[in-house]
Amino acid sequence: MKLAENFSDFKQQIAQLASVEHLIPAVVIIHDLQGRVMWMSKMGLEQLDISMEEILNSSAEDYYSRYFNESDAKDYVPKILGLLERNNDDEIITYFQQVRYREHLDWTWHMSSTRIFYRDEQNRPLYTITMSFPIDAMHHMVNKAGKLLEENNFLRQNHNRYCRLSKREREVLKHMSLGKSSAETAAELFISLGTVDTHRKNIRKKLETKSYFELSQYARSFDLI
Repeated sequence: MKLAENFSDFKQQIAQLASVEHLIPAVVIIHDLQGRVMWMSKMGLEQLDISMEEILNSSAEDYYSRYFNESDAKDYVPKILGLLERNNDDEIITYFQQVRYREHLDWTWHMSSTRIFYRDEQNRPLYTITMSFPIDAMHHMVNKAGKLLEENNFLRQNHNRYCRLSKREREVLKHMSLGKSSAETAAELFISLGTVDTHRKNIRKKLETKSYFELSQYARSFDLI
């Protein structure tokens, strides 16, 4: 949005949001750059069973540890930081989050979208706005979100191992994950059978696994297949 002239303008925009929040089929949240909640729509407050006063007095650490799955944050926090760094007017990022409304309840998947909401007089971001949509537990997006999170976690945990592979070893890994034999791989890559077998041995050693399933995970997570 355009550069806001003063803080009273920020308050006016919050008032405008509050006046139409009952028409928005999502939780609306305003965060500062430290992740603290500056405003939340009534839908969100009711879901979390918390008052606006309580949430304003909560630290960002307490808020996120209480309601959000920490493993998800490893995926979306860098996206939000990148959004703030680029500081583009029209950029919106979308990601999945797991939210727990009560301490002993299961996680509920949400799809959230965030953009910059308010800037200072030097056009630097001050606050973001997020709209968060709960996903029905029976919806196919829940399974996709879970798989995406699992793949991202695998990628982060194994990035250093994958970087040990040479370009040719990555090509051979692709063929391995597709179920190709050493002979088929040798024919398609125009290299000798012995060379393929050596590459296969080195791949297993560098990735520290002999599991076909894990080798396939590497290929999927690092976009070889």
